[in-house]
Amino acid sequence: MCLPGEVAPCPMPTFQNNSTLSQLGPCFRPVNISQEERRLIASPWFAATFCLVGLASNLLALAVLAGARRVNSYRARSSFLTFLCGLVLTDFLGLFVTGSVVVSQHATLFDWAGTDPGCHLCGFMGVAMVFFGLSPLLLGTAMAAERFVGINQPFSRPAAASQRRAWATVGLVWAASFGLGLLPIIGLGRYTVQYPGSWCFLTLGSQVGDVTFGLLFALLGAFSVGLSFIFNTISVVTLCRVYHDQEAACQRPRDSEVEMMAQLLGIMVVATVCWMPLLVFIAQTVLQSPPVMLPTGQLPRPTERLLLIYLRVATWNQILDPWVYILFRRAVLKRIYPRLTIRRSIPSLDPTIPHSLQPKFTQEPRLQ
Repeated sequence: MCLPGEVAPCPMPTFQNNSTLSQLGPCFRPVNISQEERRLIASPWFAATFCLVGLASNLLALAVLAGARRVNSYRARSSFLTFLCGLVLTDFLGLFVTGSVVVSQHATLFDWAGTDPGCHLCGFMGVAMVFFGLSPLLLGTAMAAERFVGINQPFSRPAAASQRRAWATVGLVWAASFGLGLLPIIGLGRYTVQYPGSWCFLTLGSQVGDVTFGLLFALLGAFSVGLSFIFNTISVVTLCRVYHDQEAACQRPRDSEVEMMAQLLGIMVVATVCWMPLLVFIAQTVLQSPPVMLPTGQLPRPTERLLLIYLRVATWNQILDPWVYILFRRAVLKRIYPRLTIRRSIPSLDPTIPHSLQPKFTQEPRLQ
């Protein structure tokens, strides 16, 4: 009798057996798992609830962002809201696209080999997993870089259309993530069906293409998190130095800057906690010697389970991101720290108005 969790291959019923793999596309590997075990692991109610909560959270964040953009007139804040819109929209689409496939598979337990023998659906999901995984990390880095420049060199940026420039940056991030996701489609690495047979992702194999693509994905994600940490640390130190001087503090829109940095730090912490375990696990697995994957293409059951657990942890990033913005808004921060608001301030970070031409005191616009 073969027990669930046994590492060695066993002659139990499988949804992908070695005799049919040669007749199928390149996305199928030997995975020894019974139909009953799949039913226990793949709960359609859990997957559907998870996706609905995530979609509702992101829709709520988009609604709040739309209201904030209508009343906002501060250029740096407007640009930051544009990046936040791109981030929340990415998280919403990521949950919708990947969740649709996973929930459908969990609900019907369809045989992937019979439904998608040509690996078209698997390739689509693999690209989506990489695209919607890397985009939030890269957007977090872009937001951190924008705030770093805005705080440390506020007059170095051109005064024209910051929102247009922000949307262009979001578009470049999407294009870069999509281009990376296409690499296994054109031959660098492989997307394969993963345990328990409900999703597709990059292959943790020992082939040169698998190792290269796995390292590229893991290192780029880890580099994004690390770069965000550096930018945010310098920005926080700069703000602390500026606000330590009372005269300088009265010349900067303290409310908006504190709010933006609080949200940015929250996004960075969520991305680090959710994604770093998966990224480190991928890098360790593909570099392990001897290789973890057997010559037949099968992974040990503990490795498959860890990959599934880390992937589920990473998916929480798409649910928590919108709540970072919802909870770290100025209205909430004021309740925690009532002295945050300084009614009289000169928004000297706005490069469109010279400091000498600004009135001595200006009322800073309030965000909802």
